[in-house]
Amino acid sequence: MIAKNKRVIVTGGYRGIGRAILKELAVRYCSSVLFTDISFGDSTPEQVALELEKELTPDGSIKVYAFKADASQLKDAQATIDYAIEKMGGVDILINNAGITRDNLLLRMPEEDFDKVINANLKSVFNYTKVAIKPMMSQRYGRIVNISSVVGVMGNAGQANYSASKAGILGFTKSTAKELASRNINVNAVAPGFIETAMTQQLNEKQREALLSNVPLKRMGTPEDIARVVSFLCGPDADYLTGQVIAVDGGMTM
Repeated sequence: MIAKNKRVIVTGGYRGIGRAILKELAVRYCSSVLFTDISFGDSTPEQVALELEKELTPDGSIKVYAFKADASQLKDAQATIDYAIEKMGGVDILINNAGITRDNLLLRMPEEDFDKVINANLKSVFNYTKVAIKPMMSQRYGRIVNISSVVGVMGNAGQANYSASKAGILGFTKSTAKELASRNINVNAVAPGFIETAMTQQLNEKQREALLSNVPLKRMGTPEDIARVVSFLCGPDADYLTGQVIAVDGGMTM
C-alpha cells in the first residue's frame, strides 16, 4: 500500500493534460494538490479548487488548492511555492506542464510570438524548478516531471518556436537531473505525441487522417495516457529513473 502523503504542484493544471495529471496524482499519491493557471475563466481559483476537491474526494481527504500565476514570471513561481508551503507545508512533486502555442511559418512569425512561446514553455520550467528545488533539497526528496513534446525531438514545420521551447526542456531536464541526483531529486520528461485536446478536436477529418498516418497505433492519445506515465515517474517504481525522456506518442518517434 503506497502512502498517500505527497504534496504536488501542477502548472497549467486547469484543463487538458494538466488536469488529467492532477487528478491521477491526487488519487494515487497525494494528501494535497495545488495547480496553477493564468486564467480560471469566470470562476475564482478558490471556486475551481473546491469543485475539484468535491469531485475527487467528497470526504475531503485530499485538499485541493488553485493559484493564479503567469508561469513565465519568476516572481509568480516564487509566489506559488510560498503559497504551497503555507497551505500544504511543502512540495514533493512538481509537474511543469504550462505552455502555449503561436504557430506560424518562420518567415511570417513575429518576434513577439517567438518570445512568448519560449517564455511560457521553457522559461516557466526554469522558474518553477529553480524555486521548488529549495524545499526539496532541504527535505532531500523530490520528483520533477517536465512536459515536453515529440516536436521537441523531431521538429515540425510551422512550429519553430514551439519545437525550440520543447527541445530546450529536454536539455534542461538532463542537466538538472545530473545536478540534483545527489539530493534524491529525480527529474524526467514526458514527450506527448498527438493528444485529444480542445485544439486537436478542431481538426477536420482530412487533417486528422494526415496526422494519424504517422502514428503506428492509428489513434490519438488521451490526456489520461499522459497522466498515467507521469504518475509512474512520480511513484516508487521509478525511484531509479532520472534524466529520461519518455515519448508517449503511439510509436511516432520510434
